Formats: sequence, C-alpha cells, structure tokens
Amino acid sequence: MESNRRVPLWAAALIGLVSGAVAVGVSLLVAGLVKASAFPVVAVGNAAVDLTPAALKDFAIRTFGENDKTVLLAGIFLVLAAIAAAVGVLAVRDIRYGLAGLAAFGVVGVLAVLTRPGAAAVDVVPTVAGVAAAMFALHRLVARTLAPETGPREAGPYDAGPHGGRAAVGGGGEERNGGGSAGGGGGEERYGAPVPPVMRAGNGPYPFDRRRLLIGTLGGVAVAGVAGLAGRMLSSRAEVAAARVGMALPRPAVPAAPLPAGVDLRIRGLSPFVTPNHDFYRVDTALVVPQVDPRSWTLRIHGMVDRPVELTFADLMKRPLEEADITLCCVSNEVGGPYVGNARWLGTSLAGVLRDAGVRKGADMLLSTSADGWTCGTPVDVVLDGRDALLAFGMNGEALPVEHGFPVRQVVPGLYGYVSATKWVTDIKVTRFDRDEAYWTPKGWSAMGPVKTQSRIDLPRDGARVAPGRTVIAGVAWAQHKGVEAVEVRIDRGQWRQARLAAAPTADTWRQWVVDDWDATPGSHTIEVRATDATGYTQTPDLAPVAPDGATGWHTVSVDVA
Repeated sequence: MESNRRVPLWAAALIGLVSGAVAVGVSLLVAGLVKASAFPVVAVGNAAVDLTPAALKDFAIRTFGENDKTVLLAGIFLVLAAIAAAVGVLAVRDIRYGLAGLAAFGVVGVLAVLTRPGAAAVDVVPTVAGVAAAMFALHRLVARTLAPETGPREAGPYDAGPHGGRAAVGGGGEERNGGGSAGGGGGEERYGAPVPPVMRAGNGPYPFDRRRLLIGTLGGVAVAGVAGLAGRMLSSRAEVAAARVGMALPRPAVPAAPLPAGVDLRIRGLSPFVTPNHDFYRVDTALVVPQVDPRSWTLRIHGMVDRPVELTFADLMKRPLEEADITLCCVSNEVGGPYVGNARWLGTSLAGVLRDAGVRKGADMLLSTSADGWTCGTPVDVVLDGRDALLAFGMNGEALPVEHGFPVRQVVPGLYGYVSATKWVTDIKVTRFDRDEAYWTPKGWSAMGPVKTQSRIDLPRDGARVAPGRTVIAGVAWAQHKGVEAVEVRIDRGQWRQARLAAAPTADTWRQWVVDDWDATPGSHTIEVRATDATGYTQTPDLAPVAPDGATGWHTVSVDVA
C-alpha cells in the first residue's frame, strides 16, 4: 500500500535535521537567559559522563587525551543528527509520529537536566522551549513541503490532510505528480476497500515542492543560527573573559623566591621548568567550561566548623596573599604520560581560611564543589600540615585561565588533582570521609590520592631514529612534597647510571635531569628511567594501571640508531 504523496528520503531527513537545529539553537538561547548548564545537550553529555564506567573513561583519556570532551560532544551531536533525521522521516509519513519523537527526546533532556547537581525546576525551560520550537518548525516544514500549490482541493472521506495524514517516503528522490497510485487502482486499499487519494485542484495528488522546502529550511537554519549565537553571547563568556583580562593581580605578601640558577637545563625538546599556561594539561569532567564572573563568585565554608564563612572575590583579594611553585599531576597520567605540569601560583592560604572558620575535632575531609557540581575530597590534615595549600587565582603571572578554574581554584601540593585541585571552586564542606563521598570515590577510585614518585623520558622520544654518537637523554621527575633526590638511567638493561639533576626551588616541584654522555651505537636500544625521592624510596618496576590511585612502573622508550 502506498500513498500518492511521495517525499524523497533526503528531503524527509533534511526536515528533521533543520527542526533539530532549531531545537538546539533555541534551547541554547533560553539557557543563556536561565542558566548555561541547563542547556540540554550539555546536561545529557554530563549525565553520560557520570554514567560511563571508569574503565571506559580511562580509555577515553588514554585515547583522546584532552580532546575527550570534544569527542564526546561530537558524538552526542552525531547521535542527535541521526535522531532528528529519523524524526523527519516519521513526520512526513504522519506528523503525529514526528511530534511524538520530539516529545520523547524532550523527556530525555528534562530528566538529564533535573539530575544535575543543584538543578531547579526552572532549568527545564530551555529544553521545553527548544522542543516546542522544533515541533513548530517540523509542522511548518512538513506543511510547506506537502501543501497544495493553489486553489481548493477535493477531499475524500478518508482524507487526513497534509498535516495529519500519511505520506510515502522514497529513497531515490522520486517525485509523483500523476493521477493514480502505483497500485493502478486510483487509491490505496484499506481493509479490501479502495481509498481515494488526497486530491488538489485539477484532480492531481499533493506534490512534493522542492522550492518551498528549501526556502523553509533556509529560514529554519537562520533561526537556529541566530538563536545559537545569541545564546552563546548570553552565556556570559564575553563578560567573564573581559573580567579576567582586566584583572590586575595584587602583589603577594609572601612572594616566591626567584628561581635558582640552573633550574632549567634549556635543552630543546625537554619540558621547560615552568609550563606555559597554554600548554598546561587539562583533565576534568566539564563538557562546557564554566563561566564564573568574579563579581558574583562566592566561596562558602561550612559543615564541621565553629564559624561558617562566606567569602566574595573582593574578600579573598584582601587576605594575605602568597606565591608558590607547585607541580600538579593527574591521577589519570600513565607512566611517562603528559598530564603533569609546573606553575607559579598566586592565592591565599587555604589553611588560613579554615582556621578562621574553626575546624572542629573529628573532621578529616574537605568536600569541595565546583561551579558545575563536581566534587572532590581532600584530607584536612594534609591541608593543615604547613604545605602551600592555596585558594589560587593567579597562574604564572596572570589571572587563572578560564579553563584552569577562573576565578578561583584549589592547589594542594603532593596530592593528585582528583583529591585536591578543584577548579571553579564555590563550596567547601568540612566533614568526614565516613560520612561523605566525592565524585570519583564511588566509581572505584581511592579516597586518598598522594602523588607517587615518577620520572619520564622526554628525549629521545619513543620510536625515534637518532644518529650514532654522543646522544642526550633527558626528562623530568617528580615527587611532590617529598622532593626528587636522584634519577638513574639504564640502556639495554645494563648498569644504572646517575643522571645530572637540575636545581629545584622546593620539594613541591618537578626536577629536570639529563644524561649527556651516551655514545649511541647502531641498532635498536631500550632506555629506562627511575627516580628516588628524598625519603629514600625508589620507583618500583612493577607496572600498575592508573586506577585506583595512580600508575607505577619505569618509563621505557625504544629508539633506532642509524
């Protein structure tokens, strides 16, 4: 059975895609007015991140690195495009099917939004508005594509009209304009009885109107584009960027000492001692970087304290400020991986803020929360033991980059980032590990995350081809808050040889090292490295994965000398 209103498959899919684009654009616009995190695409993506098994997350980080969120968002948009195209195909068969498909997708968006931390009822407005706009666009595009061109039409008793009836969808762009159906009987047969086709003036069936469809889709694309652009502008990116650029960092009361001579060996290809901000690694769960205006930012300290505290950014800037050189490392860093970097941070003492609040006896955990709802559990005793734990707002002489936590983040030397380095921090609850859990703990990661002593070979790269003769082997090693005491290198499982260490300003930074007297001979060679920290501990050769509390093993590279 086949209707006389026949629409090419590409046209049906295009109708759905444009309707989907309108939904995305309008929902982004309304999210800019309500709350940026209420954008349903981001909410669905964040829900997907939360529900993803830890092993799959580790795979994504290993495979895509800092592009993992970009890949996820691209995948979400591809899925949305496929669903939208399917909705278009359903809609030209029966508009009710298409509207039902959009409604179902709206339900998914609403559920994702409402399950985000701190969600309110108003957060569903962008999703509802986007779905409503998509329904309107879908209805109008189908009507334009299948509506009669001119004049009145004859309607049989079974006519459902161009907006509520069924149309056949062709896969090859076929257009029907004749007077009879493919069945040759002048209409479909339903329950054995002939059904007259829907007719227009001149006794012809409703035609597929390519011109009206394309004009309609251009209008839909324009609406989606303008709404999306306005939404991005309303999401306050421009205001936050301007606030950051215009921020003048105050002079610290306790400045960091000048870097000692010899802290950077300045070997080409070796990681510099100070990691430039644009090269500093980024690993977090934020699909869209939170835009937090320092003028409205506050930090709440509460829980097991004598005096709950709420600080504005101006309050923070009035406190005694200090600088510190600190190396940060992600627990997802594989042996020899890139997720480690060193910077000079500016901020106020986190321990000082906690002492002002008065930490009660028995408290052992700081449950910090970021602007996007991510949580982190930090041991209280580590923060209060005298190390340079900071509420930082400056990084390498400038305001924190937005992607690194602007306006304020935590920095605690000696702990992996997942238990210490909350970006966009807005709340710190003083509590206990046996009462509260942070984001990663129920996903199988350790509640405690001290950084493990590690070393990495930067030169030569794994798989490199090098010339015979004197060859430089160089890299970095780190053991935050313990300090690196020695680094050893061996080639082809031979004798270990001591590397020459660069200077280090404190035990909280990494150290460069170099072996510059290796006479490389033709052939394939394997180079290994291990570090010893100031406690006397030497890296274990036993390989362990990043979960649950950081990888172990010796970094090894293979090179060809020819």
